[in-house]
Amino acid sequence: MLAASIAAILARDLRALSREIEAYPDDELPWRVPPGIANSGGNLVLHVCGNLQYLVGAQLGATGFVRDRDAEFTQRAVARQELVARVQATSAVVERTLAGVIGERLAEDFPLVLNGRRVRTDDFLVHLATHLAYHLGQVDYHRRLVCGGGGPVGAMLVAELASARAVPA
Repeated sequence: MLAASIAAILARDLRALSREIEAYPDDELPWRVPPGIANSGGNLVLHVCGNLQYLVGAQLGATGFVRDRDAEFTQRAVARQELVARVQATSAVVERTLAGVIGERLAEDFPLVLNGRRVRTDDFLVHLATHLAYHLGQVDYHRRLVCGGGGPVGAMLVAELASARAVPA
């Protein structure tokens, strides 16, 4: 149940990330880095995809994905269409992998030692969901900053949670 909930939240937030990318009016603005901002929206998207492809896909799903974390922050000028394709590919890997993570496996240690620490898989999956949400908010703020405004894209909708169901009026 927990893995399904986490998978649904990750899927929801990755869909919102795609909408954020599509809301930039051109392929240049996701890469703009205004003064005082460390990362472009495009680099944050690459980082989220690399992070989930490696930590969920490669570590839990044995996909063989090889991460180039430095490139996540140095690569530039990837078209919005390609960024969306990477987000969609990441979402498919996360969904497929987490569908196979059940019960007792969640209580086991995550396969990697992280910053000198062992953590349970369920704790780390919750961490990954909040990590994605953090960067989703940064991308939203970046988009509004470089585009001179812009409205919300419907991120983090409760209606998209796995247990959401309509209540009769």
